Amino acid sequence: MIKDRVEKKRVHEIEKKNYGIYSKSDMIKLFFLSDHNYLLWKYSEYLRNTEYYYNVGNTILYQYYQRKKNKLGSKLGITMWHNVADEGLHIWHYGSVIVNGHAKLGKNCQLHGENCIGNKGDFDKKAPVLGDNVDVGVGAKIIGDVYIANNVKIGANAVVTKSCYREGAVLVGVPAKEIK
Repeated sequence: MIKDRVEKKRVHEIEKKNYGIYSKSDMIKLFFLSDHNYLLWKYSEYLRNTEYYYNVGNTILYQYYQRKKNKLGSKLGITMWHNVADEGLHIWHYGSVIVNGHAKLGKNCQLHGENCIGNKGDFDKKAPVLGDNVDVGVGAKIIGDVYIANNVKIGANAVVTKSCYREGAVLVGVPAKEIK
């Protein structure tokens, strides 16, 4: 949870580099090209500003950035609540990325697109918790009260409905199973 300006700036710089923006000229070039990396980084920036202003209690700026995040998210097909993802989040492709407001994503989590990280539709607020450095493949879904350990890779189109406590595991299939 981002609560001070120094932390907010540090997270912005980490996530800017995730999207290949290393300089002002990179940013300007990607802006004029409407490059998908620029748009995804912009979404990430709005998400982090929303989190910051929510956490410090600035209602006006919170609502301003929440609106900007939601507007860009609706264009890109991304629905994500504030304060669910730790620093280093990287969304590789836009189009139907949904993260439940009660889910928790660890540091350096990667989402490759067409992902759903949520609960089973009930109102008990039990949603997935992903550790650090989890890589979620294209089309993968993580549903329910599930814990995923650090450094786990989830294969394309896998459907994870059970917890994985082994670090560095690889999960594939429907329902997802660990492979060696």
